[in-house]
Amino acid sequence: MPDKIDPPHATGAAEDTVKKHSQPHDLVFHAGWFCPFVQRVWIALEEKGLKYEYREVNPYQKEPHFLAINPKGLVPALEHHDKALYESLVLLEYLDDAFPSPRSLRPTDPHELGLVRLAVQHISNVVVPAFYRYVQAQEPEKQRDGHDAFVAALRDVQAQWFVGEGAPWARGDHFGWVEAVLGPWVARFALLEQHRGFSASDVGDEFAMWAQRVLERPSVKATSSLPENYESVYRRYFEDTAESEVAKATRKGEWLK
Repeated sequence: MPDKIDPPHATGAAEDTVKKHSQPHDLVFHAGWFCPFVQRVWIALEEKGLKYEYREVNPYQKEPHFLAINPKGLVPALEHHDKALYESLVLLEYLDDAFPSPRSLRPTDPHELGLVRLAVQHISNVVVPAFYRYVQAQEPEKQRDGHDAFVAALRDVQAQWFVGEGAPWARGDHFGWVEAVLGPWVARFALLEQHRGFSASDVGDEFAMWAQRVLERPSVKATSSLPENYESVYRRYFEDTAESEVAKATRKGEWLK
């Protein structure tokens, strides 16, 4: 079992973003550059244009202070005025509550917000587990099944919660929670293309165009490391030798609670 992530820090555009947020601040973002759950929150921080301090957490050598913040030892976590929270979806809620301006990533209309929450729940409970089952599948038949299940899960998101009709983003004209929650896995589609033959166009042309817009969004670019560095981390998933909590749960047919 490795005792470090290689490289130990963000690279490319994400490294530049880290440097811009290296000074002490009362909003502290405890993160891991490689983690898609971290990137959800990081995208939101960048979209909202907030000042914050970025702190990289070594997943294999967690400091006592971080474990006091989150006993699970999992990133992401936030400290704001010395009060801490964790779990990516909770943190997205918190950022919109604590920093409603210059704009919220979630809608203000109650019904629209309910629809977005349904989409986010589906992404977290169906799409993301399907991604890891697909990635960790070893036998060709299981890989085919994984592909079909992942595509079906993404098609469900598009069919049920994308407004369509030429809208640039899932719910219309504004980049929002659906993009922040699913965007980190869109940023990892290239790994699936290389190792499993997946393409966003397998879901559909409109979805593929939406995915490309997500990749070109400044907040997504600013929080993404170089492709070869994701490759070095995810190789263990494609070989099904990863020992992360996500990987272990996937092998058991479970999902992180």
